[in-house]
Parts: sequence; structure tokens; C-alpha cells
Amino acid sequence: MEQKIRVLIADDRPHSRDALRALAATWPKVEVVGEAGDGREAVQLVEACRPDVALMDVRMPVMDGLAATRLIKERWPQVKVVILTMYPMHHKEALSAGADAFLVKGCSTDELLAAICDPVETKKGEKNC
Repeated sequence: MEQKIRVLIADDRPHSRDALRALAATWPKVEVVGEAGDGREAVQLVEACRPDVALMDVRMPVMDGLAATRLIKERWPQVKVVILTMYPMHHKEALSAGADAFLVKGCSTDELLAAICDPVETKKGEKNC
């Protein structure tokens, strides 16, 4: 059985999480393993669920996505963090926080899938998507 890429979705808007989950369900090699409504919850779920990729919004309550990204990359550097936000002005700050990729909401599904899958690799060293 082929290993799926385990994804955590962190966004304070339930509608955005629902849309991302529904989209991910159409990708057979991607599995959503958790959803967070704020940055603190995202960090807790990374510890609990051990995703391969965290899709992270920037503006969230309690702890924003940039602070959560810093903590995730400090504690679990192998977890890929993809910032997915409506605010393109956070690009440089997101990369400085350790994000592996930066996308603006409304990007194509191909761009989103590529950001999730590249360069996430299976244990055999082959790309999973």
C-alpha cells in the first residue's frame, strides 16, 4: 500500500478548512490528519498527529501562523510548512519564519498540490504525488 502525505490544515475560518479538506479528498495520495483553528492548536496537533505537511494561514487568533511556523520548524524541522494566506505582503516574513512554501489563497489547485507534494518524499525516496 502506498504511503499518503499526511496534511494538517490550520485556518481560523471553518469555511476555508472545509474547502481545503474537500479539495484534499480529491487527491488520492493526500490524507488530512487534523484541522486547527489557531496557531497554538496547530502546534499541538503537529505534536499529536505528526503530519508531513502543515498548511498554515497567517492571520489567526491566539497564535498567528508565523509564530506557529517558527515553533513547528524548531521542534519538528522535518514537517513541511506551506503558508496559504490572502495576504501576499507576508511572503518575506513567512520565509524568515521557516516556511517551506508560500501561496496566496486563490492559487491554482496544481500550485497547491505541488507545494504540498514537492519535495515530500516517501520512505523509498520517491516523490509521493
